Amino acid sequence: MPKLPLTHGPRMTMPFRPPDRSHLILAFLGAILVAFVAGPLLYLLLRAEPGSLRQAFTDRELMASISLTLLAATAATLLGALLGVPLAYLLAGRPFPGRTLIQGLVELPIVIPHPVAGIALLLFLGRHSAVGGALGKIGLEFVSHVPGIVAAMLFVSVPILVSGSRVAFAGIDPHLARAARSLGDSPGRCFRRVTLPLASRGILAAVSLAWARAVSEFGAIVILTYNPKVTSVLIFDRFTSFGLEAAIVPAIVLLLIALAMFGLIRFLQPSIPQ
Repeated sequence: MPKLPLTHGPRMTMPFRPPDRSHLILAFLGAILVAFVAGPLLYLLLRAEPGSLRQAFTDRELMASISLTLLAATAATLLGALLGVPLAYLLAGRPFPGRTLIQGLVELPIVIPHPVAGIALLLFLGRHSAVGGALGKIGLEFVSHVPGIVAAMLFVSVPILVSGSRVAFAGIDPHLARAARSLGDSPGRCFRRVTLPLASRGILAAVSLAWARAVSEFGAIVILTYNPKVTSVLIFDRFTSFGLEAAIVPAIVLLLIALAMFGLIRFLQPSIPQ
């Protein structure tokens, strides 16, 4: 029997449908918001001149503030990860008495105005408080010292770290941990070999976002530790002392750091379970 030639049917294509009026209205409203967010940032970047940016690297005060900002943010983030990731794991696990209260307390700094956070930290860690006085006796000073910067950054960024890590842990299939336990792994070994590696990318995204939040902090730091100056405080100081032009270059440098971290966060975030 002769073979019939293979033929393909007509290609099915969806007819083009122009967007209706409601979609156009939604797109227009969304475009206004996008322009409002992106416009000021683009305008600031366009004010950058190659010569002024090169001069920024010879500005010792600016470079010192950037170094201090990055080191303090890194210290705050590492401390937050050390304390916050285990807490996030517990919050993502089985319910326990007080879990909702603890989760709410950890997330509370998100809704507290940052100057209020700075005043609260000043009262809690100041030299005349019980906690600040006790720590001062062992040489750990917060007010107008670097530990105060780290404390302020930790306070405002740890809710992001804990919340993001909790979501990463909650997105893991519990059957995988049960399978590891059934094969003889202890709870600690199961956490190290199964749970933590599966959640690691989501945790890293949360850590990166918390670090970026710490770098950008101003309100709490300016009350607790005005000097030595982090970059956000330096920008404010130059703006109030010398005017807008003096603050543009430090602002651009800090914005570029934030954009670099934003790129890393966007690379990591798709793996976080929604």
